[in-house]
Amino acid sequence: MPDTIKQQQFVNAVKTMITHIGEDVTREGLLKTPERVLKAYEFIYGGYKEDPQAILNSAMFESSNDEMVLIKDIEFYSTCEHHLLPIIGRAHVAYIPDGKVVGLSKIPRVVDIFARRMQIQEQLTEQIADALMQSISPKGVAVVIQARHMCMEMRGVEKISSTTTSSALRGLFKRDEKTRMEFFSLINSHSGNRY
Repeated sequence: MPDTIKQQQFVNAVKTMITHIGEDVTREGLLKTPERVLKAYEFIYGGYKEDPQAILNSAMFESSNDEMVLIKDIEFYSTCEHHLLPIIGRAHVAYIPDGKVVGLSKIPRVVDIFARRMQIQEQLTEQIADALMQSISPKGVAVVIQARHMCMEMRGVEKISSTTTSSALRGLFKRDEKTRMEFFSLINSHSGNRY
């Protein structure tokens, strides 16, 4: 099906939604809203068009380093797959190299690729950890995500500013308590804004 037909179907679906909630799609302020929503969704869900393995493999370097590499407070925006409402959070990602390292900017890119898909937080956490394990083959990977879910804050229980934390531990981070504790100590020290 050509993209233009799919795009028109999307625009029509947005018009139907606007009409369903009781608005007038011919009102001046809403005339271009369906097309704006289309462009916004193409950006917000751009993660489906990107390959995290290709991103990681594009910047792999040999290294003798075998100490923890940590990038913390990686801000991300995702969408709850159950209600299509925002998830706003921060990811903390660490790995222990085993002969190779990856360019530092690639890790936040991988977080964004998975975040820009319909998600649940638990799955997002696992996907990031597994992508790093598969591409870099490190001694271990640790991912912690702390996020606010608008499906909890805007509807349902309406618990404002509640935070959900999830973790995925692989290799040494799962097997070795000292390594795991070092990771948690580092992500809890002098961190930026918390959600």
